Amino acid sequence: MDLTDTPDDIRDSAESPPDFTEWDSPEEVLKGGPTRERLLSVILQLRTPTKVSKIAEKADCDTETARDYLEWFSSMGMTREISGRPVRYERNESYLQWRRVEQIRDEYSEAEIVKELKETIKRIGEYRAQFDADSPEDVSLMDSTEEASVEEVWEALSEWKTLKQRAELLDIARQNGHPSSGGAKVDA
Repeated sequence: MDLTDTPDDIRDSAESPPDFTEWDSPEEVLKGGPTRERLLSVILQLRTPTKVSKIAEKADCDTETARDYLEWFSSMGMTREISGRPVRYERNESYLQWRRVEQIRDEYSEAEIVKELKETIKRIGEYRAQFDADSPEDVSLMDSTEEASVEEVWEALSEWKTLKQRAELLDIARQNGHPSSGGAKVDA
């Protein structure tokens, strides 16, 4: 079977394919909800400092409303204001990390966190051995494709990066105190 072939058992041949034109666009999904939720959704998607007018446009609200909420989000620590002309905002990664750590602490016992951390570190070790490297950033995608396809190597390196981030969050959640307490980081 060629990679572009569709397996015969993937769907009933009498069944018609879904009509993707009936689905709402991402922009439409954001509309209609409370302004604060729309703005928060936009903020969580920010990757670079962004002007208030652009954030307001993406959240489908006026600029002054966006500015008021963004100032409030900044006072809560969810965003950072980048002063200048024009003022720009970015999401606060440390706030998001703190939220993730708190969610882990709420959902799992300390024993469960330690168990998951051990399993995660074990899997990271397997990737280190597989690629003979300390970090996914040390692996050349092109040099590693002799035994596997580029897609397989890329997927493995992406999972390795995700595991490193998970190990850091689990280690912080395992420790007593706040993530900014200066506790030791796990060497993942």
